[in-house]
Amino acid sequence: MKNKIVFITGASSGIGLACAELFAKKGAKLILAARRIEKINRLKKVLERKYKTECLCVKLDVRINSQVEKTVSSFPDNWKKIDVLINNAGLSRGLDKLHEGKIQDWDEMLDTNVKGLLYVSRAVIPAMVKRNSGHVINIGSVAGHEVYPKGNVYCASKHAVDAITNGMRLDLTDTKIRVTTIDPGLVETDFSIVRFRGNKERAKKVYEGIKPLTPEDVADAVYYAASRKENVVVAEMILLPKHQGSSMVVHRKS
Repeated sequence: MKNKIVFITGASSGIGLACAELFAKKGAKLILAARRIEKINRLKKVLERKYKTECLCVKLDVRINSQVEKTVSSFPDNWKKIDVLINNAGLSRGLDKLHEGKIQDWDEMLDTNVKGLLYVSRAVIPAMVKRNSGHVINIGSVAGHEVYPKGNVYCASKHAVDAITNGMRLDLTDTKIRVTTIDPGLVETDFSIVRFRGNKERAKKVYEGIKPLTPEDVADAVYYAASRKENVVVAEMILLPKHQGSSMVVHRKS
């Protein structure tokens, strides 16, 4: 991965931050994108000092296509050859029955998880096709494979990620571009805090009685997929902690 350019969305925390740390350790040059520019600016300083790599920080809201297009097109020439795109930006809002759901929550999830992934992919992939090289890694979820109670729209967004990933792979089979989805189960990040709008007590209950995955576990899977030899495509990888059997089947110690 030495000197390859890796573009990570949602790089300011959680899985995105863990991916940044691991890819920097492996010698990659990083484009770090997030809405919270101050956090990725701090991350840039840490990674460059610790791993002697280079980072380009961009403030980016993936929900706004004009911003995505402007940002990607304005990368300096020496940063335009993106080898790996990690579409990590995503979130969940609320846990409600469909008929009780909040339209604002639905819009935020679909705009980020689905449209944001599409916007960034549309901006980056044409240059990969022109060079006939590259790798797109989408961060999905076990929620993209099954629906759980009150997860309706979030699960729909992650089912969409799965469908888009599969469609992307079909559309790129006549190129050397690889397409992967990494689909984790329970990972302890700020995910549940965001879902419950800052309610840390409610978020904590999600992980009670089970040892969840860490962001580093997911980053390790992302790097594994990215570091296979050219002819090997890790098309899909589902990651679960030991005591999670599915979205709703979790053995919790009392």
